[in-house]
Amino acid sequence: MNGTHRVVVTGIGVVTPLGIGIDAFWSGVLSERVAVAPITRFDVGGYRSRIAAQIDDFVPRDFLSAKRLHWTDRFSQFAIAAARLALDDAGYRPNGASHDVGVYLGSALGGLAFADEQHDVFRGRGLEAVKPLLAISVFGGAATCNVAIEFDLRGPTVANGNSCASGAVAIGDAFRAIARGDVRAALAGGVEAPLSPLVYGAFTVIRAMSTRNDEPQRASRPFDRARDGFVMAEGAGVLMLERLEDAAARGARIYGEVAGYGLTNDAYHMSAPRADATMNAAAMQRALDEARLAPQDVDLVNAHGSATPLGDRAEALAMELVFGERAAEVPVTATKGQHAHALGATGAWEAALSLAAIANGIVPRSVNCIDVDATLAVTQERLEQPVRTVLSNSAGFGGINAALVFRAVD
Repeated sequence: MNGTHRVVVTGIGVVTPLGIGIDAFWSGVLSERVAVAPITRFDVGGYRSRIAAQIDDFVPRDFLSAKRLHWTDRFSQFAIAAARLALDDAGYRPNGASHDVGVYLGSALGGLAFADEQHDVFRGRGLEAVKPLLAISVFGGAATCNVAIEFDLRGPTVANGNSCASGAVAIGDAFRAIARGDVRAALAGGVEAPLSPLVYGAFTVIRAMSTRNDEPQRASRPFDRARDGFVMAEGAGVLMLERLEDAAARGARIYGEVAGYGLTNDAYHMSAPRADATMNAAAMQRALDEARLAPQDVDLVNAHGSATPLGDRAEALAMELVFGERAAEVPVTATKGQHAHALGATGAWEAALSLAAIANGIVPRSVNCIDVDATLAVTQERLEQPVRTVLSNSAGFGGINAALVFRAVD
């Protein structure tokens, strides 16, 4: 590890279509329920894709004061809610050390959905009708700064826009900052609120999403031979990271350790992965190297598994490059068949599920992966067995590859 401090996760906060809070989310995944349904948020008549995993039970006032509600959009509200859940789950309070706590969040699209909404207002009713909130909501760092303000966290606030890998990148960056001593603790993860007519529609134009509109429950099919694109979701995931010695000193419950992080770029294409998968494999290998682990030490791979034809094929090849013959043996879980793909937030959700697998000794079944189109051991049933080391892989538009290693702490 590049630093002097070991870094552990002591709190998890998630806002997902399968449930709000880690217990509800984990139970939702284990129940094998699928959250994908026809879109009701806006009119999708004429769209090729008309399904998504919406969060319909999120009540912002459960997490924010009336004043803060007035000055935040759904993007920042998701982030504040997930951060509050993570802090509460960790039982963490800065206690006068708020300058030593950072906030690291990733998002592919930031506040664009709110901008889409307000653009319609502008076109229909003029500039005077546009909410003043717009100017402080659309930039990618809005959620990060709102979390810092809400919880009086005065350390570094870092937002990244590294597409669908951004949540994993934020966790990796926070891990490195704590490890080298920049901060003692950090909230880290991803947030996405992409469900608006233009933002959602942009992905239908490039034919990236599933058109299995008549079978929404079966639409997201990671690594399945019949996959035809990803399904969009919304939500947030935030982890509470801190030094191992600090967590131990305060008697905190520890989900696991962040042991390694790898980040690369395909340098090939904005929307298609490298066919040879070498840089995705390199990101995973770098994460393992930093953790001082060999591929045979990995008990589980939490795959990106976005269910795009090209993406899943490249990720499978990357795992074959990393694991060799063991690629057909190491369990691979891909849960986007249930919660779909919340772009920048999903890497944080999958980090949360990786840690839950370690804590509970359970590997979820990969729902909707029926006819596996890869030489991988994608889980066809739930596994109940010890899980000590998980490699979590993420990838995104622009050729970004990010991998995290989580392991149990004795």
